[in-house]
Amino acid sequence: LLESAALAENLRSHGAEMGVRAENVVYDMGAAVDRSRFISEKLTGGIRFLFKKNNVELFEGRGRITGQGTVEVTPEEGDSYVVEAANIVIATGAAMMSFPGFEIDGEKVIGSREALALRSPPERMVVVGGGYVGVEFADVFDAFGVDVTVVEMLDTLVPVSDPEVGKTLARSFKKRGMTIRTGTKVVSLDREATPMVLTVESKKGQETIETDLLLMAVGRKPVTDGLGLEALGVEMDGPWVKINEWCESSVPGIYAIGDVAGQPMLAHKGSHEGIVAAEKIAGVAHHPMRYDNIPSVGYCHPEVASIGLTEDEAREAGHEIKVGKYPLTSHGRALTSGHNEGFVKIIADEKYGEILGVHMIGYNVSELIGEAGMARALESTVEEIAAHAHAHPSMAEAVMEAALAAMDRAIHI
Repeated sequence: LLESAALAENLRSHGAEMGVRAENVVYDMGAAVDRSRFISEKLTGGIRFLFKKNNVELFEGRGRITGQGTVEVTPEEGDSYVVEAANIVIATGAAMMSFPGFEIDGEKVIGSREALALRSPPERMVVVGGGYVGVEFADVFDAFGVDVTVVEMLDTLVPVSDPEVGKTLARSFKKRGMTIRTGTKVVSLDREATPMVLTVESKKGQETIETDLLLMAVGRKPVTDGLGLEALGVEMDGPWVKINEWCESSVPGIYAIGDVAGQPMLAHKGSHEGIVAAEKIAGVAHHPMRYDNIPSVGYCHPEVASIGLTEDEAREAGHEIKVGKYPLTSHGRALTSGHNEGFVKIIADEKYGEILGVHMIGYNVSELIGEAGMARALESTVEEIAAHAHAHPSMAEAVMEAALAAMDRAIHI
């Protein structure tokens, strides 16, 4: 859906200037949803193929751990049965959260699952929550002509990222016509009114917003109910299963990965935990999890990406830092793409130049954050990044330019 949104927004905002005049463009969200479901099913089918290829037996049903090494499986039809295993990996994921008065009903108030299948967009939509999920859906529905308002309780969008990233994203969204209300909390919803009336509150006081649809994007909660963890004595860390760097729980032979195992609740983090857990079980473990080096990416437009510490976090941790920031306004590859808003920022240790954090917003920055993660894994310095000749023209040059800026050696800003 985000790719469809990018195409729609590019045609609308940049088509004419790039010599592509698209007259009478029709936005068909139903077709976009069909395409997204086709790709999703293709990927799911690919996993089933890999299971079969590698002799992985699949049992479908609701699972409950009944003892160390035993799982009771209850299928939709038929009797329950028990599967025995030397090791058990819990990967039950998470469910969308809501709160009293804003319960998801699938019609007037929806979550991400319903949003992914919405074939006919409303005229107006309020997205509650300005994190990665919220801004991605705001991006999609705005591109398909919906009047979008984003309500975020904290002071910036994507609040887990660098504050400057969130402020830049808010400016970009506003320029496209979205309404962004940060520092604002929702108070009540009259879902019987037509249109619905949402009451919000900020430092300015209370006010109301009329909307046809409300999308809740206020986070997710891990799915642990009914798994039998309490009876086994599995130690919890709040709502999550407590694990060590090898994804082992407090009970020998029981592992946990993904959203059920704690923050950050990201697909690539869960996938990597699966590899770490499998290698540990197989006795070929080499590298434990490094939770301080997991990238976070928002696939909205412009994209946002972060890894490591923010400026404030680095200072609070006692680091003396230097910051290199490279704006994309005059960056060659960004200019040719038609998307030159944003920047790349590197936070480095002042004395040694070790990279403490990297934060970026702009065109295709999801493809740049990997270099930052690898640099941090290898304890590279800004000097080492700057010394590497990056391809020209490429977006990757922006990382090199930010590294040069951190050493006061920038030549293109």
